[in-house]
Amino acid sequence: MATAVAEPTPAARPRTRVPLPPKLRAPGWYRAALFEVLGLGFAFGITCLIRSLQNLHPVLDGNAVTTVALLAVPLFFFIGIGACDYWAYWAIGRATRPEDHSGHGAYSWRDYFRVNTDHKVIGIQYTVTSFFFLFVGGLLAMLIRVQLAKPGMQFLTPEQYNGVFSVHATLLIFLFVIPVFAGLANFVIPLMIGAPDMAFPRLNALSYWLLPMGGLMMLMSFLAPGGSFASGWTAYAPLSTSMPIGQLFFTIGVQFAGFSSIFTALNFLVTIITMRAPGMSFFRMPLLVWANFSTSLLVVIATPFIASSQFFVLLDRGLGFHFFDAFVGAGKNGNVLMYQHVFWFYSHPAVYIMMLPGFGIISEVIAVKARKPIFGYRMMAFSLLAIVVLGFTVWAHHMFVSGMQPWIRIPMMITTAIIAVPTGIKIFSWLATLWRGVLHLDTPMLFALGFLTMFTLGGISGVMLAMIPFDIHVSQTYFIVAHIHYVLFGGSLFTIFAGVYYWFPKMTGRMYDERLGKWHFWMTFIFFNLTFGPMHIIGLQGMPRRVAEYAAKFAAWNLFISFSAWILGLSTLIFLYNMVTSWRGGPRAAANPWRALTLEWQVSSPPPVFNFDTVPTVVGGPYEYGVPGAVHGIFKSPAAPKPVTAGSFGGLPSQQAHGGPPGDKATE
Repeated sequence: MATAVAEPTPAARPRTRVPLPPKLRAPGWYRAALFEVLGLGFAFGITCLIRSLQNLHPVLDGNAVTTVALLAVPLFFFIGIGACDYWAYWAIGRATRPEDHSGHGAYSWRDYFRVNTDHKVIGIQYTVTSFFFLFVGGLLAMLIRVQLAKPGMQFLTPEQYNGVFSVHATLLIFLFVIPVFAGLANFVIPLMIGAPDMAFPRLNALSYWLLPMGGLMMLMSFLAPGGSFASGWTAYAPLSTSMPIGQLFFTIGVQFAGFSSIFTALNFLVTIITMRAPGMSFFRMPLLVWANFSTSLLVVIATPFIASSQFFVLLDRGLGFHFFDAFVGAGKNGNVLMYQHVFWFYSHPAVYIMMLPGFGIISEVIAVKARKPIFGYRMMAFSLLAIVVLGFTVWAHHMFVSGMQPWIRIPMMITTAIIAVPTGIKIFSWLATLWRGVLHLDTPMLFALGFLTMFTLGGISGVMLAMIPFDIHVSQTYFIVAHIHYVLFGGSLFTIFAGVYYWFPKMTGRMYDERLGKWHFWMTFIFFNLTFGPMHIIGLQGMPRRVAEYAAKFAAWNLFISFSAWILGLSTLIFLYNMVTSWRGGPRAAANPWRALTLEWQVSSPPPVFNFDTVPTVVGGPYEYGVPGAVHGIFKSPAAPKPVTAGSFGGLPSQQAHGGPPGDKATE
């Protein structure tokens, strides 16, 4: 009987895995573009899946996909660009790559467009990116002044006008003033305290890449159906919970900017506390370090509150919660007043987040340019900490006309007046430092002196606004617009310009054009006052703020203000031209062109990749100008190892005497 014989099965062909091209496997812009597409696909897929499981129709909903995509696409981008590689490897169980410092330092201009762990590169990335948003926000300001040049509607509808001034304010606060201070500090602080880098270099890099993502998200809101977010930079509920989808771009963009601030602040705190050079006690730190230490405390404590306020708004809009939604029904409406309490509990400390680093910059510039020690150094440091504490006691003075309980107005008025005391200490200390000093009136010093006058005027109007009857009278007028611009433009921006000019030689290795710098200062100083000074007058006369048209009686002043604002805007082009041309071909800068004492000026310009060839030892204060032989820090060459005889034991290394000046308590 015949039996069937099974035919042998052919051997399975081995699968050949086709690897991705090297440009898509390596972190960078190509992989980032691929991952953004994957993130968008993930947003479509997860949204349709969840809506189908919940029997929601239509399954494909544009608003739902946009909400998820605004979160997913940036996260995928961060992995693609390489900002999250080490954490992503750890999360999926792959072995993390050893740090070979290949992503550290800038050797060409291309290194500024990739993920870099060098604090100096990150500082320049922060600063340049922030100035990009300054110019975008400034262009929006020019549109505002064109609209308001004469009564009646010009070329913007009321909705478009609301969107333009909302994005203008949001960009300049969250994407310029706050992060540009972080950029300058990122470059300078490790050098000032004698550290080789920030405590967490990878977190520092991620902190930067969060920033442009938040800013681009806010600008993209102009492309959303219904236009950009138009609820102002405060995004008050219930307006923010009922606006078109463009509002989501603000709600989520602020989250990215907030996380950037928190990560940077944590990095500063750990760096300042743990990585100071030998001999660098707290009362030998430059005041810029004290200012950023105080600012970082404010950021870590306060920023989670604005993040939570926008997170609740996101839940109201995306998942139908009713934290702040006032249009639900009797007994179900959210608490819209609570939004203002949560928001201002962050946003008034945020005023000092936007001011304290500038106080530190002014202290550095004035001490060097007056060739005198800072008057009352310790009181200056303690006043910074006092502002941190008092800054959390005044939030409700922004809410005098909000409908909150009347009894809380009086204590808020008192604390608002009290918080002027530590700020006044600083003003008088700077004036005492200038008294009988040898003043060098170059560009950084001119901006420092301009700051003293402009911020003092803004502070005086701030004390006026602390008084309840006056605040109620001018609350919704142009007096408020004048006040905030005198504080944030005449205050913060003047200190930023002073800091950029002061550290420009250290950052770039080039000197700027002093003549153009002075032209920039005088045009800014004159036309700033001509722009915002008259706003006090028309505000007292009743000119309302946040309006696209106004009464004819304010026409002459508004035309004058618009003309001055256009010239003020043109003055920033002088700054831009000076910085670009000087960076490209300015004269080579000496290591210490200002003859300063602090450590960042004791190394080459620009500094070495790892900051110091030898660890500095701090032996004196940072501002001992005029003291013969005064030295802040010294650099000792590494001592040669001593020969050890076999069998001898000299004790553990931790028990050996450490280097440092004799009698220095920090090294005893």
